Amino acid sequence: MKILAALIITSAFLGTATAFVASQIRRPIASATATALDATIAVFGASGLTAQECVYQALRDGDKVVGLTRNPSKLVVPKGSGGKDADKPLVDSNLILIGGDVTNPADVAKVFENDIDGVIVALGGKTSDVGDTMLTVGTKNVMSAMKARGVKRIAVVTSIGAGDSKDQAPFAFKLLMMTVMKKIFTDKNNQEKAVQESGLEYCIVRPGGLTVDPPTGVINVIDGEAGSIPRADVAQFCLEAVKDANFPYVGMTPCISSVGGTSWVKDRSKAARGQA
Repeated sequence: MKILAALIITSAFLGTATAFVASQIRRPIASATATALDATIAVFGASGLTAQECVYQALRDGDKVVGLTRNPSKLVVPKGSGGKDADKPLVDSNLILIGGDVTNPADVAKVFENDIDGVIVALGGKTSDVGDTMLTVGTKNVMSAMKARGVKRIAVVTSIGAGDSKDQAPFAFKLLMMTVMKKIFTDKNNQEKAVQESGLEYCIVRPGGLTVDPPTGVINVIDGEAGSIPRADVAQFCLEAVKDANFPYVGMTPCISSVGGTSWVKDRSKAARGQA
């Protein structure tokens, strides 16, 4: 019964607008390398719910995507942004989808046989299925391949409660972090540490409670009370993090939500994209 109760609390946090105090923001690194406006984006964990949004939105914006996933057949049009096409197979001429394991350096290397402008790491899965160190080992493999090919910009999706935001998580969620979710948060913490020490132009994205709702267009970088956020909005933030040469949260660990905080505003007009 205790485990069942814990899982219910977890589901409530991940799927509803649960309020919490967010992470502290790290200071940015000195400079950021420009990335292409129409870019080639590598997405690791491509069939996951948040990663699907990254793939779908990048393709919709005219970018090319190279995705790596253990389960290529599970890459579908996401519920949040996909509208009536949700759950249909995601197929596009600008998509290269590679079946493989991020913990295998040879599989990761296949992604970088393409000219990559930016990288999004949105890995997930139960530790019972993927192991206790998949996030850390996989992300290190990705970053090693990035350095070998001179790719600088990376966005890594983790969670509120990871790293130095552990004391800002809600009380019930902190209990889970110390019990049934202890292994996954140990892996997330090690993953974040590796990214912060990588020397790359990183943004560690710590979303609030995740939903599969349609995008709100409201992305708040939180330094206080926060709530849930659609995966679609998280994906937009990640794509901007790897494409925008002047992205303001490079070298930081922003917590984002759709509720509360100070809005992060991005001009999405055609003029801002250099179009007529």
